[in-house]
Amino acid sequence: MKPSKPSTSYLDHATEGIRQRIRRAEAEPKEPIPGEDFPGQARIWADIAQVVEGLAPELDFLLRDLHENPELAFEERYAQARITALLEQHGHEVAQGVHGVDTSLRAEFQTPRHDPTVHPTIAIMAEYDALPDIGHACGHNVIAAAGVGAFLAAVDTLRKGDLQGRLMLLGTPAEEGHSGKEYMIRGGALEGIDFAIMIHPFSYDIASHVWVGRRTLKVVFEGVAAHASAQPFMGRNALDAATLAYQGLGLLRQQMPPSDRLHASITDGGGRPSVIPHRAEMSIYVRSLYTDTLRDLSLRVDEVLEGAALMAGVGVHKEWDVHPVTLPIRNNQVLAGRWAHTQGLRDRRALPAGVVPESLAASTDFGNVSHLVPAIHPMVKIAPSGVALHTEAFASYSVGDEALRGVVDSAAGLAQVALDILAEPALAEEAKAEFEAGGGRFSVARELGENNPETQTGR
Repeated sequence: MKPSKPSTSYLDHATEGIRQRIRRAEAEPKEPIPGEDFPGQARIWADIAQVVEGLAPELDFLLRDLHENPELAFEERYAQARITALLEQHGHEVAQGVHGVDTSLRAEFQTPRHDPTVHPTIAIMAEYDALPDIGHACGHNVIAAAGVGAFLAAVDTLRKGDLQGRLMLLGTPAEEGHSGKEYMIRGGALEGIDFAIMIHPFSYDIASHVWVGRRTLKVVFEGVAAHASAQPFMGRNALDAATLAYQGLGLLRQQMPPSDRLHASITDGGGRPSVIPHRAEMSIYVRSLYTDTLRDLSLRVDEVLEGAALMAGVGVHKEWDVHPVTLPIRNNQVLAGRWAHTQGLRDRRALPAGVVPESLAASTDFGNVSHLVPAIHPMVKIAPSGVALHTEAFASYSVGDEALRGVVDSAAGLAQVALDILAEPALAEEAKAEFEAGGGRFSVARELGENNPETQTGR
Protein backbone atom coordinates (compact mmCIF):
# COMPACT_ATOMS: atom_id res chain seq x y z
CA MET A 1 0.00 0.00 0.00
CA LYS A 2 1.29 3.45 -0.92
CA PRO A 3 0.91 6.53 1.32
CA SER A 4 -2.13 8.65 0.67
CA LYS A 5 -1.56 11.93 -1.10
CA PRO A 6 -1.99 14.97 1.19
CA SER A 7 -4.84 17.25 0.17
CA THR A 8 -3.87 20.72 -1.04
CA SER A 9 -7.23 22.22 -0.02
CA TYR A 10 -5.93 24.15 2.99
CA LEU A 11 -2.94 25.49 1.08
CA ASP A 12 -5.20 26.39 -1.83
CA HIS A 13 -7.45 28.43 0.46
CA ALA A 14 -4.44 30.03 2.16
CA THR A 15 -2.86 30.93 -1.19
CA GLU A 16 -6.12 32.43 -2.46
CA GLY A 17 -6.43 34.45 0.74
CA ILE A 18 -2.91 35.77 0.22
CA ARG A 19 -3.76 36.71 -3.38
CA GLN A 20 -6.83 38.62 -2.27
CA ARG A 21 -4.88 40.51 0.40
CA ILE A 22 -2.15 41.29 -2.13
CA ARG A 23 -4.73 42.74 -4.53
CA ARG A 24 -6.17 44.90 -1.76
CA ALA A 25 -2.70 46.05 -0.74
CA GLU A 26 -1.77 46.90 -4.32
CA ALA A 27 -4.98 48.91 -4.71
CA GLU A 28 -4.04 51.17 -1.79
CA PRO A 29 -2.17 54.40 -2.60
CA LYS A 30 1.57 53.97 -2.43
CA GLU A 31 3.45 56.02 0.14
CA PRO A 32 5.84 58.52 -1.40
CA ILE A 33 9.39 57.28 -1.72
CA PRO A 34 11.98 59.62 -0.17
CA GLY A 35 13.78 61.44 -2.94
CA GLU A 36 13.24 65.15 -3.30
CA ASP A 37 13.39 65.61 0.47
CA PHE A 38 16.74 63.80 0.60
CA PRO A 39 18.80 64.92 -2.40
CA GLY A 40 21.95 63.49 -0.82
CA GLN A 41 20.40 60.06 -0.51
CA ALA A 42 19.00 60.24 -4.03
CA ARG A 43 22.53 60.61 -5.34
CA ILE A 44 23.77 57.84 -3.05
CA TRP A 45 20.96 55.51 -4.15
CA ALA A 46 21.78 56.16 -7.81
CA ASP A 47 25.47 55.45 -7.18
CA ILE A 48 24.64 52.21 -5.37
CA ALA A 49 22.31 51.05 -8.13
CA GLN A 50 24.99 51.68 -10.74
CA VAL A 51 27.65 49.79 -8.77
CA VAL A 52 25.36 46.81 -8.12
CA GLU A 53 24.40 46.55 -11.77
CA GLY A 54 28.09 46.49 -12.61
CA LEU A 55 28.65 43.70 -10.09
CA ALA A 56 25.82 41.56 -11.50
CA PRO A 57 28.04 39.19 -13.56
CA GLU A 58 30.28 38.44 -10.58
CA LEU A 59 27.31 38.00 -8.26
CA ASP A 60 25.66 35.69 -10.79
CA PHE A 61 28.81 33.56 -10.92
CA LEU A 62 28.92 33.34 -7.12
CA LEU A 63 25.20 32.53 -6.99
CA ARG A 64 25.61 29.63 -9.45
CA ASP A 65 28.93 28.45 -8.05
CA LEU A 66 27.56 28.03 -4.52
CA HIS A 67 24.38 26.43 -5.87
CA GLU A 68 26.41 23.81 -7.71
CA ASN A 69 28.58 23.11 -4.65
CA PRO A 70 26.25 22.92 -1.63
CA GLU A 71 27.79 22.28 1.78
CA LEU A 72 26.26 21.36 5.12
CA ALA A 73 26.52 23.31 8.36
CA PHE A 74 30.06 23.76 9.67
CA GLU A 75 31.47 22.26 6.44
CA GLU A 76 31.24 25.36 4.20
CA ARG A 77 34.91 25.61 3.26
CA TYR A 78 34.30 25.89 -0.48
CA ALA A 79 31.79 28.72 -0.01
CA GLN A 80 34.13 30.43 2.46
CA ALA A 81 36.96 30.26 -0.09
CA ARG A 82 34.87 31.48 -3.05
CA ILE A 83 33.44 34.43 -1.14
CA THR A 84 36.88 35.30 0.19
CA ALA A 85 38.34 35.22 -3.31
CA LEU A 86 35.70 37.60 -4.66
CA LEU A 87 36.18 40.06 -1.80
CA GLU A 88 39.96 39.95 -2.22
CA GLN A 89 39.60 40.65 -5.94
CA HIS A 90 37.95 43.90 -4.90
CA GLY A 91 40.80 44.80 -2.57
CA HIS A 92 39.35 43.69 0.77
CA GLU A 93 41.22 41.78 3.44
CA VAL A 94 39.22 38.84 4.72
CA ALA A 95 39.59 37.12 8.08
CA GLN A 96 38.47 33.49 8.08
CA GLY A 97 37.45 31.31 11.00
CA VAL A 98 36.50 34.27 13.17
CA HIS A 99 34.44 34.44 16.37
CA GLY A 100 34.77 30.77 17.19
CA VAL A 101 33.39 29.23 13.97
CA ASP A 102 35.93 27.75 11.54
CA THR A 103 33.93 28.37 8.35
CA SER A 104 32.98 31.97 9.12
CA LEU A 105 34.52 35.09 7.59
CA ARG A 106 34.70 38.82 8.13
CA ALA A 107 35.59 41.80 5.95
CA GLU A 108 35.27 45.42 7.04
CA PHE A 109 35.76 48.98 5.93
CA GLN A 110 35.71 52.19 7.88
CA THR A 111 36.04 55.76 6.70
CA PRO A 112 39.13 57.77 7.68
CA ARG A 113 37.26 59.99 10.13
CA HIS A 114 35.07 57.28 11.63
CA ASP A 115 34.34 57.91 15.30
CA PRO A 116 32.66 54.87 16.96
CA THR A 117 31.05 57.15 19.57
CA VAL A 118 29.30 59.12 16.81
CA HIS A 119 29.17 57.10 13.60
CA PRO A 120 27.35 53.74 13.47
CA THR A 121 28.81 50.36 12.58
CA ILE A 122 26.53 48.21 10.42
CA ALA A 123 26.92 44.47 9.88
CA ILE A 124 25.65 42.92 6.66
CA MET A 125 25.24 39.18 7.21
CA ALA A 126 25.57 36.36 4.69
CA GLU A 127 24.63 32.72 5.11
CA TYR A 128 25.90 30.00 2.76
CA ASP A 129 25.17 26.55 4.21
CA ALA A 130 22.81 24.14 2.46
CA LEU A 131 20.48 21.26 3.31
CA PRO A 132 21.11 17.51 3.13
CA ASP A 133 20.03 15.93 -0.16
CA ILE A 134 18.24 19.01 -1.56
CA GLY A 135 21.09 21.52 -1.53
CA HIS A 136 20.23 25.21 -1.55
CA ALA A 137 16.51 24.66 -1.03
CA CYS A 138 16.50 27.59 1.39
CA GLY A 139 18.40 29.82 -1.03
CA HIS A 140 21.41 30.60 1.12
CA ASN A 141 23.44 31.02 -2.07
CA VAL A 142 21.11 33.95 -2.80
CA ILE A 143 21.71 35.34 0.71
CA ALA A 144 25.48 35.08 0.27
CA ALA A 145 25.56 36.77 -3.14
CA ALA A 146 23.22 39.54 -1.97
CA GLY A 147 25.25 40.18 1.17
CA VAL A 148 28.55 40.30 -0.73
CA GLY A 149 27.04 42.59 -3.36
CA ALA A 150 25.60 44.91 -0.72
CA PHE A 151 28.92 45.19 1.09
CA LEU A 152 30.91 45.86 -2.09
CA ALA A 153 28.40 48.42 -3.36
CA ALA A 154 28.07 50.22 -0.03
CA VAL A 155 31.85 50.44 0.44
CA ASP A 156 32.41 51.65 -3.11
CA THR A 157 29.78 54.36 -2.67
CA LEU A 158 31.00 55.29 0.78
CA ARG A 159 34.52 55.86 -0.55
CA LYS A 160 33.21 58.47 -3.00
CA GLY A 161 31.35 60.65 -0.52
CA ASP A 162 31.61 62.47 2.77
CA LEU A 163 29.69 60.03 4.99
CA GLN A 164 31.50 58.56 7.98
CA GLY A 165 30.93 55.09 9.36
CA ARG A 166 32.01 51.47 9.46
CA LEU A 167 30.65 48.56 7.42
CA MET A 168 31.22 44.89 8.06
CA LEU A 169 30.38 41.76 6.11
CA LEU A 170 29.94 38.77 8.39
CA GLY A 171 29.81 35.33 6.82
CA THR A 172 27.66 33.34 9.23
CA PRO A 173 27.68 29.56 8.66
CA ALA A 174 25.53 26.80 10.08
CA GLU A 175 22.03 28.27 10.15
CA GLU A 176 20.28 25.12 8.95
CA GLY A 177 19.44 23.05 12.02
CA HIS A 178 22.06 24.84 14.07
CA SER A 179 22.77 28.23 15.63
CA GLY A 180 25.93 29.45 13.94
CA LYS A 181 25.20 33.11 14.65
CA GLU A 182 24.73 32.47 18.36
CA TYR A 183 28.12 30.74 18.50
CA MET A 184 29.61 33.76 16.72
CA ILE A 185 27.83 36.14 19.09
CA ARG A 186 29.48 34.35 22.00
CA GLY A 187 32.76 34.77 20.16
CA GLY A 188 32.30 38.54 20.04
CA ALA A 189 30.84 38.97 16.55
CA LEU A 190 28.47 41.77 17.59
CA GLU A 191 30.90 43.70 19.76
CA GLY A 192 30.91 47.26 18.45
CA ILE A 193 28.02 46.56 16.05
CA ASP A 194 25.09 49.01 16.11
CA PHE A 195 22.81 47.56 13.40
CA ALA A 196 22.52 44.26 11.50
CA ILE A 197 20.84 43.62 8.15
CA MET A 198 20.36 40.69 5.79
CA ILE A 199 17.78 39.23 3.41
CA HIS A 200 16.19 35.85 2.81
CA PRO A 201 14.75 34.60 -0.50
CA PHE A 202 11.10 33.57 -0.54
CA SER A 203 8.07 33.31 -2.78
CA TYR A 204 6.80 36.76 -1.69
CA ASP A 205 8.37 40.17 -1.14
CA ILE A 206 7.86 41.04 2.54
CA ALA A 207 9.56 43.80 4.49
CA SER A 208 8.84 42.31 7.91
CA HIS A 209 7.88 38.65 8.25
CA VAL A 210 7.36 36.43 11.29
CA TRP A 211 10.07 33.95 12.30
CA VAL A 212 9.42 31.77 15.32
CA GLY A 213 11.86 30.86 18.07
CA ARG A 214 13.20 27.32 18.33
CA ARG A 215 14.70 25.11 20.99
CA THR A 216 16.18 21.65 20.54
CA LEU A 217 15.87 18.82 23.02
CA LYS A 218 17.53 15.41 23.25
CA VAL A 219 15.74 12.95 25.54
CA VAL A 220 17.08 9.60 26.77
CA PHE A 221 14.84 7.17 28.66
CA GLU A 222 16.71 4.57 30.73
CA GLY A 223 14.89 1.36 31.67
CA VAL A 224 15.77 -2.22 32.56
CA ALA A 225 16.38 -4.88 29.93
CA ALA A 226 14.71 -8.28 30.25
CA HIS A 227 13.70 -11.26 28.13
CA ALA A 228 10.47 -10.19 26.46
CA SER A 229 8.96 -13.69 26.70
CA ALA A 230 10.51 -15.48 29.68
CA GLN A 231 10.56 -12.59 32.17
CA PRO A 232 8.84 -9.47 30.80
CA PHE A 233 7.81 -8.52 34.34
CA MET A 234 11.47 -7.99 35.22
CA GLY A 235 11.90 -5.24 32.62
CA ARG A 236 11.16 -1.56 32.45
CA ASN A 237 10.51 -0.64 28.82
CA ALA A 238 12.25 2.57 27.72
CA LEU A 239 10.52 2.39 24.33
CA ASP A 240 7.16 2.45 26.12
CA ALA A 241 8.16 5.76 27.68
CA ALA A 242 9.22 7.20 24.32
CA THR A 243 5.95 6.04 22.77
CA LEU A 244 3.92 7.56 25.60
CA ALA A 245 5.89 10.80 25.28
CA TYR A 246 5.30 10.90 21.53
CA GLN A 247 1.59 10.44 22.03
CA GLY A 248 1.55 12.96 24.87
CA LEU A 249 3.16 15.58 22.65
CA GLY A 250 0.54 14.85 20.01
CA LEU A 251 -2.24 15.42 22.53
CA LEU A 252 -0.54 18.59 23.78
CA ARG A 253 -0.86 20.09 20.29
CA GLN A 254 -4.62 20.36 20.83
CA GLN A 255 -4.06 22.96 23.56
CA MET A 256 -1.18 24.86 21.95
CA PRO A 257 -1.56 28.36 20.48
CA PRO A 258 -1.84 28.21 16.68
CA SER A 259 1.61 29.75 16.25
CA ASP A 260 3.37 27.05 18.33
CA ARG A 261 4.91 23.96 16.77
CA LEU A 262 6.27 20.64 18.10
CA HIS A 263 8.26 18.08 16.08
CA ALA A 264 9.56 14.83 17.54
CA SER A 265 11.26 11.67 16.34
CA ILE A 266 12.25 8.48 18.15
CA THR A 267 15.85 8.05 17.07
CA ASP A 268 16.59 4.89 19.08
CA GLY A 269 13.98 2.37 20.23
CA GLY A 270 15.94 -0.76 21.00
CA GLY A 271 17.27 -3.67 18.99
CA ARG A 272 15.80 -7.17 18.99
CA PRO A 273 12.05 -7.62 19.61
CA SER A 274 12.85 -10.38 22.09
CA VAL A 275 14.60 -7.96 24.44
CA ILE A 276 12.73 -5.26 26.33
CA PRO A 277 14.57 -2.06 25.39
CA HIS A 278 16.55 -0.58 28.24
CA ARG A 279 17.21 2.63 26.30
CA ALA A 280 15.22 4.87 23.99
CA GLU A 281 16.12 8.26 22.58
CA MET A 282 14.07 11.12 21.16
CA SER A 283 14.93 14.32 19.30
CA ILE A 284 12.47 17.20 19.70
CA TYR A 285 12.08 20.70 18.27
CA VAL A 286 10.01 23.24 20.22
CA ARG A 287 8.92 26.42 18.39
CA SER A 288 6.93 29.46 19.42
CA LEU A 289 6.23 33.01 18.28
CA TYR A 290 7.46 34.82 21.40
CA THR A 291 10.30 34.32 23.85
CA ASP A 292 8.00 33.95 26.87
CA THR A 293 5.64 31.54 25.07
CA LEU A 294 8.68 29.50 24.03
CA ARG A 295 9.49 29.12 27.72
CA ASP A 296 5.86 28.21 28.48
CA LEU A 297 5.79 25.49 25.82
CA SER A 298 9.16 24.16 27.03
CA LEU A 299 7.69 23.70 30.50
CA ARG A 300 4.73 21.72 29.14
CA VAL A 301 7.03 19.50 27.08
CA ASP A 302 9.10 18.87 30.19
CA GLU A 303 6.00 17.77 32.09
CA VAL A 304 4.93 15.37 29.32
CA LEU A 305 8.36 13.72 29.34
CA GLU A 306 8.41 13.38 33.12
CA GLY A 307 4.92 11.89 33.04
CA ALA A 308 5.83 9.37 30.37
CA ALA A 309 8.86 8.23 32.37
CA LEU A 310 6.73 7.88 35.50
CA MET A 311 4.11 5.78 33.72
CA ALA A 312 6.73 3.43 32.25
CA GLY A 313 8.78 3.27 35.44
CA VAL A 314 11.96 4.43 33.76
CA GLY A 315 14.44 7.23 34.25
CA VAL A 316 14.67 10.23 31.94
CA HIS A 317 17.55 12.54 31.04
CA LYS A 318 16.80 15.74 29.12
CA GLU A 319 19.44 17.78 27.30
CA TRP A 320 17.83 21.08 26.37
CA ASP A 321 19.41 23.26 23.73
CA VAL A 322 21.74 20.76 22.13
CA HIS A 323 22.28 23.71 19.84
CA PRO A 324 21.69 27.16 21.34
CA VAL A 325 18.18 28.58 21.33
CA THR A 326 17.16 30.58 18.27
CA LEU A 327 14.83 33.42 19.20
CA PRO A 328 11.90 34.84 17.24
CA ILE A 329 12.99 37.71 15.01
CA ARG A 330 12.33 41.18 16.39
CA ASN A 331 11.87 43.10 13.14
CA ASN A 332 12.77 46.78 13.37
CA GLN A 333 9.84 48.47 11.67
CA VAL A 334 11.66 51.78 11.15
CA LEU A 335 14.36 50.09 9.09
CA ALA A 336 11.86 47.71 7.47
CA GLY A 337 9.96 50.76 6.23
CA ARG A 338 13.10 52.13 4.64
CA TRP A 339 13.77 48.71 3.07
CA ALA A 340 10.29 48.78 1.52
CA HIS A 341 11.15 52.16 -0.03
CA THR A 342 14.36 50.79 -1.54
CA GLN A 343 12.44 47.99 -3.19
CA GLY A 344 9.82 50.39 -4.49
CA LEU A 345 12.62 52.14 -6.35
CA ARG A 346 13.30 48.82 -8.09
CA ASP A 347 9.66 48.06 -8.99
CA ARG A 348 9.15 45.65 -6.11
CA ARG A 349 6.34 46.15 -3.62
CA ALA A 350 7.11 44.68 -0.23
CA LEU A 351 3.89 43.32 1.22
CA PRO A 352 2.69 44.81 4.51
CA ALA A 353 2.43 42.74 7.67
CA GLY A 354 -0.54 40.36 7.79
CA VAL A 355 -0.80 39.64 4.07
CA VAL A 356 1.11 36.36 4.41
CA PRO A 357 -0.19 34.43 7.47
CA GLU A 358 2.00 34.08 10.54
CA SER A 359 1.47 30.32 10.36
CA LEU A 360 3.79 30.23 7.32
CA ALA A 361 6.81 30.69 9.54
CA ALA A 362 10.11 28.94 10.21
CA SER A 363 13.05 29.63 12.51
CA THR A 364 16.42 31.29 12.08
CA ASP A 365 19.40 32.14 14.26
CA PHE A 366 19.16 35.75 13.03
CA GLY A 367 16.49 36.12 15.71
CA ASN A 368 19.30 36.12 18.28
CA VAL A 369 20.99 38.98 16.44
CA SER A 370 17.75 40.98 16.33
CA HIS A 371 17.49 40.84 20.13
CA LEU A 372 20.91 42.42 20.55
CA VAL A 373 20.87 45.21 17.93
CA PRO A 374 18.20 46.83 15.70
CA ALA A 375 17.90 44.52 12.71
CA ILE A 376 15.93 43.61 9.60
CA HIS A 377 15.54 40.31 7.75
CA PRO A 378 13.23 41.06 4.78
CA MET A 379 12.04 38.43 2.34
CA VAL A 380 12.77 38.72 -1.39
CA LYS A 381 10.65 37.00 -4.01
CA ILE A 382 12.60 34.69 -6.33
CA ALA A 383 10.00 31.94 -6.82
CA PRO A 384 6.32 31.79 -7.79
CA SER A 385 3.87 32.57 -5.01
CA GLY A 386 3.35 29.67 -2.64
CA VAL A 387 6.51 27.71 -3.44
CA ALA A 388 7.75 26.56 -0.03
CA LEU A 389 11.23 26.79 1.39
CA HIS A 390 13.12 23.52 1.95
CA THR A 391 11.70 21.88 -1.15
CA GLU A 392 13.31 20.68 -4.37
CA ALA A 393 11.14 23.21 -6.19
CA PHE A 394 12.59 26.12 -4.24
CA ALA A 395 16.11 24.79 -4.81
CA SER A 396 15.48 24.99 -8.54
CA TYR A 397 14.40 28.64 -8.23
CA SER A 398 17.44 29.63 -6.15
CA VAL A 399 19.49 29.89 -9.33
CA GLY A 400 18.63 31.53 -12.65
CA ASP A 401 17.28 34.86 -13.83
CA GLU A 402 14.78 35.52 -11.03
CA ALA A 403 17.30 34.52 -8.39
CA LEU A 404 19.85 36.92 -9.90
CA ARG A 405 17.26 39.68 -10.02
CA GLY A 406 16.56 39.03 -6.34
CA VAL A 407 20.28 39.21 -5.59
CA VAL A 408 20.76 42.50 -7.44
CA ASP A 409 17.63 44.15 -6.02
CA SER A 410 18.35 43.09 -2.46
CA ALA A 411 22.06 43.94 -2.68
CA ALA A 412 21.07 47.45 -3.71
CA GLY A 413 18.42 47.59 -0.99
CA LEU A 414 20.74 46.47 1.80
CA ALA A 415 23.43 48.90 0.69
CA GLN A 416 20.90 51.73 0.57
CA VAL A 417 19.57 50.98 4.05
CA ALA A 418 23.12 50.80 5.41
CA LEU A 419 24.14 54.16 3.98
CA ASP A 420 20.81 55.76 4.91
CA ILE A 421 21.59 54.85 8.53
CA LEU A 422 24.91 56.69 8.16
CA ALA A 423 23.37 59.62 6.30
CA GLU A 424 20.35 60.17 8.55
CA PRO A 425 21.11 60.36 12.27
CA ALA A 426 17.38 60.79 12.90
CA LEU A 427 16.65 57.46 11.17
CA ALA A 428 19.31 55.70 13.25
CA GLU A 429 18.00 57.21 16.48
CA GLU A 430 14.39 56.30 15.66
CA ALA A 431 15.41 52.70 14.96
CA LYS A 432 17.33 52.53 18.23
CA ALA A 433 14.38 54.00 20.15
CA GLU A 434 12.07 51.35 18.71
CA PHE A 435 14.55 48.63 19.70
CA GLU A 436 14.71 49.87 23.28
CA ALA A 437 10.93 50.23 23.49
CA GLY A 438 10.63 46.61 22.35
CA GLY A 439 12.65 45.37 25.32
CA GLY A 440 16.23 46.25 24.46
CA ARG A 441 19.02 43.68 24.52
CA PHE A 442 18.16 40.05 25.29
CA SER A 443 21.00 37.55 25.46
CA VAL A 444 20.20 33.86 25.01
CA ALA A 445 23.17 32.71 27.07
CA ARG A 446 22.44 35.13 29.91
CA GLU A 447 18.64 35.24 30.02
CA LEU A 448 17.72 31.62 29.25
CA GLY A 449 20.35 30.06 31.47
CA GLU A 450 21.37 27.29 29.10
CA ASN A 451 22.62 24.00 30.56
CA ASN A 452 20.37 24.61 33.56
CA PRO A 453 17.13 22.65 32.97
CA GLU A 454 15.22 24.33 35.80
CA THR A 455 15.97 27.80 34.50
CA GLN A 456 15.38 26.77 30.92
CA THR A 457 11.87 25.51 31.47
CA GLY A 458 10.78 28.07 34.01
CA ARG A 459 10.72 25.64 36.92
